[in-house]
Amino acid sequence: MIQAILLTFLAGLMMFNGMPHFVQGISAREYPNLTGNSPMRNAVGGLVAFVIAGALIVPAHVAAHPWPAAIAGVLGAAVMTVFHAGGGAFRLNRRFGKPMPKA
Repeated sequence: MIQAILLTFLAGLMMFNGMPHFVQGISAREYPNLTGNSPMRNAVGGLVAFVIAGALIVPAHVAAHPWPAAIAGVLGAAVMTVFHAGGGAFRLNRRFGKPMPKA
């Protein structure tokens, strides 16, 4: 059960981290990203995050522990939602001296 909880929590984090990057990328807008702020890098980074989230779900054995896995996934999603809604990506760019996206 611990494996299901941990992996689905991480999958929730990755899925909801990928969303703003993917959406901004396919909207041709810059967004803070570790690999660069360009729309293309964000779109690809978002897709990679989705693939990682899916890859984390497979070994989680969610069917064996559906409720703990679902709760953990929602908690991971909530953590990343609060991070992005609070401007976390922009704060990290500033903290590490990365260029800020163009307005």
